[in-house]
Amino acid sequence: MLVDTVLRLKGSSVVTASPETPIGEIARLLHDARIGAVVISADDKTPDGILSERDIVAAIATEGSTALDHKASELMTCEVITCAPGDGVAGLMDVMTQNRIRHLPVMANGALCGMMSIGDVVKCHVDEIEHEAEALRAYVAQ
Repeated sequence: MLVDTVLRLKGSSVVTASPETPIGEIARLLHDARIGAVVISADDKTPDGILSERDIVAAIATEGSTALDHKASELMTCEVITCAPGDGVAGLMDVMTQNRIRHLPVMANGALCGMMSIGDVVKCHVDEIEHEAEALRAYVAQ
């Protein structure tokens, strides 16, 4: 299955925040939107970085509550690993595992067009396994 197919099924909205946004605000945004990462972007099209729950927890663990006053640009991961709509979902699992990440912004023509999470990848994998199992059951029943 392709990333584009998954985005058509789940939606392609991407939650972004400005590099100047305080970490406390981003934590609230993550909680309210029930997501694990936000793309940091000055123009809502090009990722300047990505900031995850893990990044915020790590900052709080080392700095305490003062970490919540930092700007997103101070804690974000600047080297954003992305994927494309034409990429296969199976390959995303390898990319996420090798890089120890759980979110991949989707880019098309130089602009954000979606977000893939490890949950999306696992759901797709489970759906494919269930489809194969059903096909095997139907074949055996003949």
